[in-house]
Amino acid sequence: MDPYIEAQAWRDFHTNFIVDIRGAIMPLLIPKYIARIEERAYNDEEFEGARGYYPDVAVETVEADAPYESGGVATTAKIVLRSVPTLVGHRERFIEIYTRVDRQLVTVIELLSPTNKRPNSVGRREYLDKRRQLLHARVNLVEIDLSLQGERMPTNEPLPEGDYYALIARGYRLPVVEVYAWKVGQPLPTIPIPLLREDPDVLLNLQEVYEQVYARVRYDLQLDFNQPLPEPLAR
Repeated sequence: MDPYIEAQAWRDFHTNFIVDIRGAIMPLLIPKYIARIEERAYNDEEFEGARGYYPDVAVETVEADAPYESGGVATTAKIVLRSVPTLVGHRERFIEIYTRVDRQLVTVIELLSPTNKRPNSVGRREYLDKRRQLLHARVNLVEIDLSLQGERMPTNEPLPEGDYYALIARGYRLPVVEVYAWKVGQPLPTIPIPLLREDPDVLLNLQEVYEQVYARVRYDLQLDFNQPLPEPLAR
């Protein structure tokens, strides 16, 4: 997983990754199941700027020993430029798998965003509410976390050591879930997509999908690799 994607092009990557996951699993689901891309939208305060957790606005200080004019007003006071939280619209896509005949919701596939992992944010509350509802309804949940930023999703026990995670919650096995963990620089794993209990899992090769998206969208040309990676991406 290229950390420059998270730093510079996360929203674009999120959309493309979800689309290609659906494309990868759809041939394996039919004729009994279908997969649809759905979307949730919400407004949240944006503290970090458009690229995630890191400000796009430079902080500037003007120390005026002599009169300094700002907005037509002369002053000798120190002037400091800061940014303030503003409401920003977020749209997050996810995949729902249904039985084709009776449209029973069987499985939801989520790719977490940094906005879902920022403590005390609307994005995190929205996602955790949905997560609780799905688990209460015993709907299978596949939760993919390819973001180094933010607070991990809650589990009763500590997560294994890792930088990226995939959680597989099977409705019939709750509260026990399967957790896949891997480090920066390691290939993304192949994970199971559970369906109804009587049917075998569909296997999703995350590394294959990631490489397909990276090549198709040409992130090698889009990303600026001369920019420094801020913490915690600079690993």
